[in-house]
Amino acid sequence: MATEKKVKKEKAEESAVKTVKKQAAPDKGYKPRLQADYEARVRKALAEKFGFKNVHEIPALDKIVLNMGVGESTQDSRKAAQAAEDLTLIAGQRAVVTYAKKSIATFKVRENMPLGCKVTLRKRRMYEFLDRLINVALPRVRDFRGLSPRSFDGQGNYSLGIKEHVIFPEVNFDKVDKILGMDIVICTTAKNRDEAFALLKEFNMPIRDR
Repeated sequence: MATEKKVKKEKAEESAVKTVKKQAAPDKGYKPRLQADYEARVRKALAEKFGFKNVHEIPALDKIVLNMGVGESTQDSRKAAQAAEDLTLIAGQRAVVTYAKKSIATFKVRENMPLGCKVTLRKRRMYEFLDRLINVALPRVRDFRGLSPRSFDGQGNYSLGIKEHVIFPEVNFDKVDKILGMDIVICTTAKNRDEAFALLKEFNMPIRDR
């Protein structure tokens, strides 16, 4: 009788563990809204616009790099770690603290001193972040008049600067000690500025025409 109860208990525990793992595991069938839109509409629109014959020629998002510099970390090394916590909330992926590679006496910077933080997003998290950036964060910028069309590097990448990281709703404004700026680099597989511009505009990126 005791053995039978033990077996039932073990089976119940195994069932509970499987349920927890199933709930914690990401849904493999889930696709972010922008990714689904790219596969269903954007890819075809770009192929028609530029006359691509090979599907691998069609521009696509490659990665998004977020970077925050923390000047005050030269006086207080904990500032960079605090910024990394905020960036982790914004990105949905753990940010890493960046350190100085060499000493610069003029700026009171010593080698291996924490200076900021960064995170690189790919695949699903990349699309999710871009969606929040376009539809939630940028509309909260004061006196926003669109993004500059001059921020392409000529190799298919686009860079923009955010003056206040609190425009992202994931950051609790009441718990922020200091408002920080952020650099965002959107890397694509486009071969030139025109292809990258067309790709981002298909995602409704608010880039001015001129």
